[in-house]
Amino acid sequence: MINNKRVLIVTPAWNEAGAIYQVIRELRGELPGADVLVVDDGSSDDTARLAHAAGAAVAHLPYNLGVGGAMRLGYRYGRDHDFDVVIQLDADGQHDPRYIPKLVDAIDDADLVIGSRFAESDQRGSAAESDQRGSVGGESEYRVRGPRLWAMRLLAAVISLIAHTRLTDTTSGFRAANRRTIELFAGWYPVEYLGDTVETLVYAARRGFRIRQVPVAMRARIAGAPSHSPIKSMVYLGRAFAILLLALIRR
Repeated sequence: MINNKRVLIVTPAWNEAGAIYQVIRELRGELPGADVLVVDDGSSDDTARLAHAAGAAVAHLPYNLGVGGAMRLGYRYGRDHDFDVVIQLDADGQHDPRYIPKLVDAIDDADLVIGSRFAESDQRGSAAESDQRGSVGGESEYRVRGPRLWAMRLLAAVISLIAHTRLTDTTSGFRAANRRTIELFAGWYPVEYLGDTVETLVYAARRGFRIRQVPVAMRARIAGAPSHSPIKSMVYLGRAFAILLLALIRR
């Protein structure tokens, strides 16, 4: 239990053997009252074994479906086991579990809560043009710039209009869903690239679901390194436009 709610933390993981044990041990230490489910998304390494050894329940997908497919399974598990809140948390260690109680508190006034990397700096009006960061109780280690930042700003502006609320980080994978949203996502959840973030927000907002954000800080990955380059950033921008268009025209 967290704040008198049954909470399930769902961690989709694909070949995260270098980080998953530490991530789950930290979760179990910080939030012993929450249940943890790792969805092994067709990993070819020791992700599943290490997650189980660290104390998590593990669900296995026979092949890689992506975050959308893994989270659909997680929401179905949350619905079938009658959890009040489902938290989505990355397996690479970038999401700080100390913010989870804050997301759970915010769910009292919303159906879906986003942990925003940019909310605090945006509210202060101090986000730089070439660099944007989120920080609460400490300096965030997350940085984004160039085409990726442009895409994030565009997505945030459009989805804010649809949701009738100020949103600054619509691609964040650090989220909390209440029972109403768990039911929705257990029956429908897209597997396309960015569909699990952008399209789910559009879908929920159009159905009158209340969406809000709380500021969080991001950390560096525990293992591995993100691959960013100008070309990949432009590809990200193009994909972001495509998925937004798809979300807006799809009935």
